[in-house]
Amino acid sequence: MSGDSLSERPLFGGAIASTFPHRFQDVSNVRQVPDHQEVFVDPARDESLIFELLDFKDDVGDNGSAAWFLQDLATEQDAEGCTLLEQSGVVEAPGLRYRNIPAVVTTAAGQMAISKGRQGREAQNIVKVYLANFRLKEVVTDVLVTAYEPILINPLSESANTVGAGLAVPAAQSGIMPLTEVYKLAVSTFKVNDWSLFGGAAV
Repeated sequence: MSGDSLSERPLFGGAIASTFPHRFQDVSNVRQVPDHQEVFVDPARDESLIFELLDFKDDVGDNGSAAWFLQDLATEQDAEGCTLLEQSGVVEAPGLRYRNIPAVVTTAAGQMAISKGRQGREAQNIVKVYLANFRLKEVVTDVLVTAYEPILINPLSESANTVGAGLAVPAAQSGIMPLTEVYKLAVSTFKVNDWSLFGGAAV
């Protein structure tokens, strides 16, 4: 078992909650984060976990929705060489029920080359990205849970200053929970405490 200490973390003012390790720090304590996002980072490993609330995408089918959002993310971040590594079918999320209708969830994982912040393509890192899409149709919302795991840090990347350039040290070697497990835990423990977060649809 890893040396990580875990706890349930309140998201969006406590309206949502999820469990993941303490080593992931709330980015809003150091910089502004958009209202529709909650961003957590482990600065020692340059790993991140992001929870995002989006308007429901009617034109995206449930089957393969996570893969669609993953590709959209790659485009948005000007990523190169986005490769889809795996994707799941559509699964009901019985713990997420609104008016007794369960949400559905799909997941995907991919690998891409992306730069930090405003750095150019010459500073791209190779990153594995895990993404889960909870489809809350009754409240017209797509929820994304995304985890970023650096595989190879570019010497020109600002990440190299904190975690060092080259291949990332495996989590197991550091005695901590691998990011794939952190992501699975965050997704499996994701719950809505207050549906009024989603506005008029939840009255």
